[in-house]
Amino acid sequence: MRVMGVDPGLTRCGLGAVEGRPGAPLNLVKVGVVRTAADEEIGARLVAVEAGIEQWLDELEPDAVAVERVFAQHNLRTVMGTAQASAVAILCASRRGIPVALHTPSEVKAAITGSGTAGKQQVGTMVTRLLRLDAMPKPADAADALALAICHVWRGGAQNRLAEALARTQTGPGTTAAAYFRGRGRAGHSRGTAK
Repeated sequence: MRVMGVDPGLTRCGLGAVEGRPGAPLNLVKVGVVRTAADEEIGARLVAVEAGIEQWLDELEPDAVAVERVFAQHNLRTVMGTAQASAVAILCASRRGIPVALHTPSEVKAAITGSGTAGKQQVGTMVTRLLRLDAMPKPADAADALALAICHVWRGGAQNRLAEALARTQTGPGTTAAAYFRGRGRAGHSRGTAK
């Protein structure tokens, strides 16, 4: 499965995509960031983030998008920008019918390093090892986006298998999880779906 991870932010929105399946080596597809200037008007910044995410979705056609779940921070201005960028990412993927998963920072850290309290350096180091990269992705937002994607391949894969098993028991063999959820009112994903 191909998963695009989004580490939401207004100044730097980290984006990273990996391909693989649980229990097998993962491959880097692409990594980068969408940047906006802090002195720009909020609407223009959100439009720029949207355009960057849309471009990645067009190019990569991911099977799923993993977004960092926004958590409470002491700096309200920072958490608001993160929440706004997160909403843009969720909207862009959902508009295309691509499944979106939200993962908390501690969930991602635990999946990547084995510790939910790992620091950014530890996460970046493990991402570098897991993807067999020559150097750690920079800035940290890019490495965090890859960590989100890796976390989802490992955890989302199990969730997808459970959903498919449930679908088979309720609707018969050959039914995919996407078809099951479509039948229950949730949009399924098909590559090349128009915006």
